[in-house]
Amino acid sequence: MSKPPYVPPKVWTFEAPSGGQFASINRPVAGPTHDKPLPTGKHPLQLYSLATPNGVKVTILLEELLALGHGGAEYDAWLIRIGEGDQFGSGFVQVNPNSKIPALLDRSVEPPVRVFESGAILLYLAEKFGAFLPRDLAARTETLNWLFWQMGSAPYLGGGFGHFYVYAPEKFEYAINRFTMEAKRQLDVLDRRLGESAYLGGDTYSIADIAVWPWYGQLVRGNLYGAAEFLAVHEYANVQRWAEAIAQRPAVQRGTRVNRTWGEEASQVAERHAASDLA
Repeated sequence: MSKPPYVPPKVWTFEAPSGGQFASINRPVAGPTHDKPLPTGKHPLQLYSLATPNGVKVTILLEELLALGHGGAEYDAWLIRIGEGDQFGSGFVQVNPNSKIPALLDRSVEPPVRVFESGAILLYLAEKFGAFLPRDLAARTETLNWLFWQMGSAPYLGGGFGHFYVYAPEKFEYAINRFTMEAKRQLDVLDRRLGESAYLGGDTYSIADIAVWPWYGQLVRGNLYGAAEFLAVHEYANVQRWAEAIAQRPAVQRGTRVNRTWGEEASQVAERHAASDLA
């Protein structure tokens, strides 16, 4: 006997978690759930994060900046275990009232500057150090076009496709079909662009590539949601070429290990406080 169709109530109320991997931490209100100050290290930049696609954007950029010789980009990366609700601690909420990783505190200025939302952090760091963001108006604008494209489109890939394909307590044909269609459309958008230029902003590697690669680059490399075959990623040759080129960068390889607590042991660096932690 099939379930009766769901009929939305006149007014929605939160009565119980609906299931799924993250049900225990989902709630319809903001603010801290407990008092917990954030740790602070010795470096100018304090990062509070986890090695999700959004989290590694920032560690990749920081490692790229350090590789260029920007000593002011030295950072402490503290682990935020989102499955345990660390993002709802009072200290974290003070840095990011939206309770999402990553969050950055820049103590090289007084008073310290908080930066939250991964795209905002990339832009802040690129402007602070004058790197990975072209100065030419047209090239800069094209780079920012793709940075903000990623910020607007990733929720469809992560919160949409990824959620219903992997994390939802049940498989729902409508939801999977809806978000699969959008994920493939986005891959086609990228493939067409990368058929025109080596990188998203043009001929130069930039924060646009750093923002997009952890999501779509890792997807076509088979490292996200186990969905490469399902999405037929072999159809997107330009995205694959770009994704593999970025994966070979030493700073990218280092950045993807930071705040990682799963996978092969050699790939895990739960916290980073010195370059030697990634040796």
